Amino acid sequence: MTVVKVIEVIGESENSWDDAVKDAVQQAAKTVRNISGVEVYNLTGKVEDGQVIKYKANCKVAFAVDGTH
Repeated sequence: MTVVKVIEVIGESENSWDDAVKDAVQQAAKTVRNISGVEVYNLTGKVEDGQVIKYKANCKVAFAVDGTH
């Protein structure tokens, strides 16, 4: 049986929420192996002068724990 762990991460982008999600996964992948999925559960943004200038994505990243089957 495979054991899966889930961590929460926040990604940021100045371009889009899609890029913010990708940032979250890329940052997690720097220290976590075996990432198998991502769940986006909250999208927020910073607004200035009526324009969204920063996008944030709260994500849950799932990965298999080493040594489990």
